[in-house]
Amino acid sequence: MTVVDGTLGGGGHTRLLAEIVGPTGRVIAIDRDPEAIQRGADELGKLPIRFAQANFCNLPEVLDAVEVDKIDGMLLDVGISSDQLADRERGFSFESDGPLDLRFDPTEGEPAWRLVNRLRPETLADLIYEFGEERHSRRIARRIAQARERNPIESAKEFAKLVASAVPRKTTQQKRIHPATRTFQALRIAVNEELKSLQVALERIPHRLKSGGRLVVISFHSLEDRLVKQAFRSPQVWKCLTSSPIEAASDEVARNRRSRSARLRAAERI
Repeated sequence: MTVVDGTLGGGGHTRLLAEIVGPTGRVIAIDRDPEAIQRGADELGKLPIRFAQANFCNLPEVLDAVEVDKIDGMLLDVGISSDQLADRERGFSFESDGPLDLRFDPTEGEPAWRLVNRLRPETLADLIYEFGEERHSRRIARRIAQARERNPIESAKEFAKLVASAVPRKTTQQKRIHPATRTFQALRIAVNEELKSLQVALERIPHRLKSGGRLVVISFHSLEDRLVKQAFRSPQVWKCLTSSPIEAASDEVARNRRSRSARLRAAERI
């Protein structure tokens, strides 16, 4: 049995998949983040796992490189990993003194700090609203534009404070999340082209899944979940196994607050 973990991250799911397939099976673990790949190789190297630094939308190329035609299943846990949040040098954390980078692969694309310093306020507001679903996007964009006239915005911590100052306090208390959460999410999705990657992956993965093979996607954003839901509606390609998304139980949310927004959907290749 050969299965793919398209989002290695901290390696938790990859380890479980390796235990399921056993010594006669194989797991192919993919991640865009070179640090995740190195850490996975160091910690999970004795298990039946092959590691590949790549975007999961490039699954066919990854499989060709290891001479695999079809796979039995694939998992995508879309979004940011706990290890990335803990990395204070790459700007994923609101408390990071490092640059507001937000790229999964620091060698590709444009860092977020450059984006917030060059985009017109109207364009920045649209981006924050579309990818972050932040209803205060106009206020935030205006505050960013005012601040960067004095000095370029560089650190994640500086940017988080700036965004928080533009969001009404009553709103932040009601939501019980950091006021910069949605804006950081929007920028991260933009610089990594996450929605485009997911859409391309959903189009390409079925061609490399065996008949009866399964795809499981865990998403944390309504736009991601919508793409998965629409893809799984194709009766010529998929038999949907989840009529509605599976959400984390209350005890799981108590152990892991990030799971509160997780949505799992699964489908079987026709």
